[in-house]
Parts: sequence; structure tokens; C-alpha cells
Amino acid sequence: MNALHRPFVLMALAVAAATAGTAAQAAERGHGDHDLARQALERGQVLPLRTVLEKVEREYQGQVLKVEFEHDDGRFIYEIRLLQQDGRMAKLKIDAVDGRVLQIKRKEH
Repeated sequence: MNALHRPFVLMALAVAAATAGTAAQAAERGHGDHDLARQALERGQVLPLRTVLEKVEREYQGQVLKVEFEHDDGRFIYEIRLLQQDGRMAKLKIDAVDGRVLQIKRKEH
């Protein structure tokens, strides 16, 4: 394996391991992000994920690694983890109703 690719492979494995537990916990609660998002979309309460992802990828120049959908304090939120072109990780909280970025947290690599 090329030395340049190793950090990305390790990061991908870590993301996969972390998301496996989250999916199991959501299934145990009897409802998951997917069902909540689908219902909100069918009711016209939120923007389609594809619309939000296209905007994020265009404006923040990166690759989406993980997406979570939450209903927090009466607000629908897409939480997106993005690997930016400069190698930094960004965690964006986006209002699912209008696509506004509510918060950005970046981590140095």
C-alpha cells in the first residue's frame, strides 16, 4: 500500500467502525434516521438529502463521509462529516428545512 493512501484507508475503517454502532443503536430504539428522514421528506418538511449534499460538496470542496439526520429541539438537522481537499475533517450541521449551515467544526489533520 502506498504511504499516501494509508491514512485514508485507516480513516475509512475508523468511520465504518464508528457508524456500525450508531446504526445498531438506532435499530434498537425502533426507529432510525432513515425512517425519520423519509417521513419528513414525504410530508414536505425537509429538503431532499441529494439537494443538501450537492450544495455542501460545491461550497466546501470535499467528500462526504457520513450523514446523520436528527430532530433536535423541534428542528430537523442534517449532520454531515466531510473530508475536505486540504485533508481537514469538517462537521457541518445544516438546517434540513432551508439548507442553511448552522454550525461548522473543523479538525486539523
